[in-house]
Amino acid sequence: MFLEIVTPEAILFSSEIDSLSVPGVNGEFQMLNNHAPVVSNLKEGTIKVHVHSQTNINLDDLKGKLIPDESDDKILTLAINSGTLELNDNKVIILAD
Repeated sequence: MFLEIVTPEAILFSSEIDSLSVPGVNGEFQMLNNHAPVVSNLKEGTIKVHVHSQTNINLDDLKGKLIPDESDDKILTLAINSGTLELNDNKVIILAD
């Protein structure tokens, strides 16, 4: 699955990932490869990007916003205030504040 996280300032993340957990307005939910299409508003919380099988992720290129989780450095986290998510054909785009 391909993920792109965009803010008004910059593209924070653009790479293949294994899975993604986001703070939806009706609760946290996770998306895996071949997930059904989704459009959702996001609330304040933490995006968790799972990159366990990805070896090409360079943590120095993450603009200091996405940080490795304390318990597992293959989970990257990003705190957001709100946002919008669209998933279609294994491509996720998150517009985040």
